[in-house]
Amino acid sequence: MILLEGETIYLRILTEEDASIFTEMLIANKEFWTVFEPRHEPSYYTVSVQRDKIRESIYQMRDRREYNFGIFDSETSRLVGHISLYSIKRLPFSSGFIGYSVDERETGKGIATEAVKIVTKFAFETMSLHRVEAFVSPKNTGSVKVLENAGFTQEGLLRKLLYINGVWEDHYMYAIVEDDF
Repeated sequence: MILLEGETIYLRILTEEDASIFTEMLIANKEFWTVFEPRHEPSYYTVSVQRDKIRESIYQMRDRREYNFGIFDSETSRLVGHISLYSIKRLPFSSGFIGYSVDERETGKGIATEAVKIVTKFAFETMSLHRVEAFVSPKNTGSVKVLENAGFTQEGLLRKLLYINGVWEDHYMYAIVEDDF
C-alpha cells in the first residue's frame, strides 16, 4: 500500500477495511458535500457499496489508472477526507485528474491544500505525469483557493459540464504542469 506523509496529515490508499469509517464520513458530510457534488441513491451510503467502490479503486490502482487515498490526521489517525488521482492517461497525454473532499468539521485548516500538494508531488515524481487537472465549481470559492494555493492555474470555464442536483453546472478547469511544479 502507498503511504504519503505531510506535515499535519498523511495519505493512505483506502482498503476494504476502511469501508466502515469511510461510509461514516460520507454520511456525516452528506448534505455538506452535495452542494457541489451530485446526490446519490441511499444505497451509496452503505458499507457494502463503499467496500465495492474501494475494491474497484484498488483494481484500478493495479493498472496505474487511479489512486484513492484517505486523508488522515497525523496526530489522531482519524479519517478527515479523501483525495483521488484518477483518469490517468499515458502518452501522448501523460495526465490525470485530482478530486478531493474534506470533512466539514475540518475545513479551513489547510488540509485540502496540503493533500493536493502531496498528491501533485506523487503525480509528478512517482507517476511521472506531465499534467494534473481539476474541475471546480465557480461557486466553490474554498476549493478554488485550495487549487490556487497548491499552484494550479485556471485555464478556462467549461459551460454546463456536470449535472449536479438537477442542474447543469459550469466548472472551471484548473491544471498544473510539471514545469510549474
